[in-house]
Amino acid sequence: MSNYKTIKMKKIALIITVLCSVPFISQGQTPEQKGLAIAEKADEVDRGFESSQVSLKMILTNKNGQESERLLENKTLELHEDGDKSLIVFNSPRDVEGTATLTFTHKTTSDDQWLYLPSIKRVKRISSDNKSGPFMGSEFAYEDLSSQEVEKYTYKFIKEDNLNGVSALVVERYPVDPKSGYTRQVVWYNKDNYRIEKIDFYDRKNALLKTLDYNGYEQYLGKHWRASQMVMENHQTGKKTRLIFENYAFKTGISDQDFTQNSLVRAGR
Repeated sequence: MSNYKTIKMKKIALIITVLCSVPFISQGQTPEQKGLAIAEKADEVDRGFESSQVSLKMILTNKNGQESERLLENKTLELHEDGDKSLIVFNSPRDVEGTATLTFTHKTTSDDQWLYLPSIKRVKRISSDNKSGPFMGSEFAYEDLSSQEVEKYTYKFIKEDNLNGVSALVVERYPVDPKSGYTRQVVWYNKDNYRIEKIDFYDRKNALLKTLDYNGYEQYLGKHWRASQMVMENHQTGKKTRLIFENYAFKTGISDQDFTQNSLVRAGR
């Protein structure tokens, strides 16, 4: 075979390989179809962690730069037939110690969330109308605690971008829930591994409200990427919330029985 034919065949093989490795590239695909395919791929590559547990430090920064710290624990149970379940418990300081939040994420309906307040020893259900409210005084809303299920949004691919030296796929996603506090979110997915690098949140007036940056990624079990830090900045108030993650553990053996209202009360005691 001539060198010309050999080079030509190698080029064709390279093109086929590239097209197959990037599943959202297809002739005639709309931006909406591309955006959905990217979100589905991001969901697919992170499946299989089963459960996780992590310790967190939450650092609240007001507009004057003053800081306060909180320590908490988070457990997550992976589910495939519906959205994931999570349990967050505050360990300090004393004024929030024992406060706990239970979230049942749903793919196609409004999420279920409960808050245990040790001061009154009572479980309070979070109304769907209040999901956009701040979680424990932070810049995270209650709806931000939900797992990022594909079905919770519709999508539109915007562009490819360079984000701090990272090749990224930029997708706009629109919450399906009419009670969401956001009109849209702009998400930067890492082009190589589909982990999320950044999210811009737009409020109900379609003004930029917050930006969430994911930093210090580490890989676990040879597959699952988790950020060691997340920083949520509120552009309208000048406040920030930084989350620092430590001691990740996966496949911890927790089950549905660890995510009930009774377990919420026990966790807060």
